[in-house]
Amino acid sequence: MEFLRHAYRRLAELARELAKFGTIGAVAFVIDTGGTNLLRFGIGWGPLTSKVIATIIAATFAYLGNRYWTFRHREQSGLAREYSLFFILNAIGLLISLLVIGFVTYTLGLQDPLSYNIAMLTGTALGTLFRFWSYKKWVFLPGADVSPPTASKSQVNGHVYLLNKSSEENSPPTLPR
Repeated sequence: MEFLRHAYRRLAELARELAKFGTIGAVAFVIDTGGTNLLRFGIGWGPLTSKVIATIIAATFAYLGNRYWTFRHREQSGLAREYSLFFILNAIGLLISLLVIGFVTYTLGLQDPLSYNIAMLTGTALGTLFRFWSYKKWVFLPGADVSPPTASKSQVNGHVYLLNKSSEENSPPTLPR
C-alpha cells in the first residue's frame, strides 16, 4: 500500500510540474514564435538569425518562470550555475530546432511562411522534450527531503527493534543461533 501512495505522490508531483512547465512554455512559445515570425517576415532577417534572437528572449523568460514558479521547490544550486546550464541546454534545444529549419529551408528549398512555421514547430517540439528532461536532471535539482525518517517497530524472538524506514537496511539485526 505504501508503494501505491508513493507512486501516486510522485505522479501528482510530476503532473503539477508538467502543468507549470507547460504554462511557462506556452508563454515562451508565443514569444519565440511571434518574435521569430516578426524578425523573419516583418523585418526580413534570415531564417536562422530570426530563430536565434527570438529564442534567446523566450529562453530568458522561461528561465525566470521555471526557476521561480515551476521548480521553485527544488534545490537552488546557485544562479550562475543554473543560468549557465539552462542556457547551454537551451542552446542544444535551439540547435535541434535550427537543424530542422535549416533542412527545410536549405535542403528542401521551402522558404514560404507555412513551411518555415511547420519546421519551426517541429524543431520546437523536439527541443522541448529534450529541455524538460534535461532541466529536471541537471538544472533544477530535487530538494533535500525535509521530513524526518519515520520509525516502526519489529519483533524478533520476543525482542522489539526500532527500525528506521528511510535506511537501506529495513530488517532487524540477525540473532545468533
